[in-house]
Amino acid sequence: MKLIEGGVCAAKGYKANGIHCGIRKNRSKRDLALIVSEVSASAAAVYTTNLVKGAPLTVTKQNLADGRAQAVICNSGNANTCNANGIEIAMDMCALVEKSTGVSAKDVVVASTGVIGQVLDITPIANGMEELTAGLSENGSEAAAQAIMTTDTVKKEIAVEFTLGGKICRMGGIAKGSGMIHPNMATMLVFITTDAAISPEMLRKALSSDITNTFNMLSIDGDTSTNDMVTVLANGLAGNPEITCEGEDFTVFMQALNTLTVNLCRRIAGDGEGATKLLECIVSGSDDLETAKCCAKSVICSSLLKAAMFGADANWGRVLCALGYSGADVDVSKIGVSFHSCKGQIEVCRNGAGVPFSEEIAKQILLEKEIEILVTLGDGAYSACAWGCDLTYDYVKINGDYRT
Repeated sequence: MKLIEGGVCAAKGYKANGIHCGIRKNRSKRDLALIVSEVSASAAAVYTTNLVKGAPLTVTKQNLADGRAQAVICNSGNANTCNANGIEIAMDMCALVEKSTGVSAKDVVVASTGVIGQVLDITPIANGMEELTAGLSENGSEAAAQAIMTTDTVKKEIAVEFTLGGKICRMGGIAKGSGMIHPNMATMLVFITTDAAISPEMLRKALSSDITNTFNMLSIDGDTSTNDMVTVLANGLAGNPEITCEGEDFTVFMQALNTLTVNLCRRIAGDGEGATKLLECIVSGSDDLETAKCCAKSVICSSLLKAAMFGADANWGRVLCALGYSGADVDVSKIGVSFHSCKGQIEVCRNGAGVPFSEEIAKQILLEKEIEILVTLGDGAYSACAWGCDLTYDYVKINGDYRT
């Protein structure tokens, strides 16, 4: 398993592109992305659990009912959510892909991200399709990654190479996500491509299993978006024997997928709106996995803890507070807390009580851009990890006038 370049175009048979078509006012911002596979691919997706869902999710779910897809189209700047004609617009986007590429409209994943409740005009998308399609390239992952960004400050893409059945396989992904992130399935928008051969059923199983320990353990601000979606396309061009059941090859495939998703989780968390620090809460010593996950997510979601991390304040009481209201059944008298960064590690709580520590050293540790919050619950065998960011003044500034 090794990291490689290429993002969603690293695997065989994929091309991508991203352009500015006019949805966003800033002409320097790309706002329309397209990813196309040479051949039909196994496909799987997970969607937001928010009852208010973007129209593209409804259309995508219909299109993926047969477990197949061949293209992805996504716009930024407008979420196409809570619009009377939203379904029609999403279907029109799929039809435009068919007209421009020959890929059936029913084999298109369609996605949108941006402001909720504003009508999405199909005109700029239609006008941009010729340029978008003409520019499809095996080097187009970066342009596509840029085109799906909203308040993101950096593009998010990654690819890995691995071996299945003696064949070299590749998997790559791009993601967008910076705010309104507290998923109960996935997060914001993530598009993953691979040339590995795997059945739609096993692909769904892999994705559904992975997100419980990755994207569902990510939180920026406690808000579950209406447009969250993660999709995976697997076109089989690597030539490995198709994965149709669990076994050694499925395990390797899961490892590759997890490498991508953990990396993207960290990048999204580190690029949270207004964030200055990536926070990672690692809970160990739990008697069961669900308790560990519940505790880690509760700590990473604490607004008070996030604010303390922004101020480099080793206020460990806020960690215990978050554990206490998490709903998990923990023995408070066994809890330990430490803070860690590249500047070192400092213990601040042992057996549920404070221990003497240097505030100066703690501050130096917490001034770094990546902070680990280490929590021990006892001597159990289970652990879990959750990702988030600090809460800064800029978060309010960004969201105070986001729509206008």
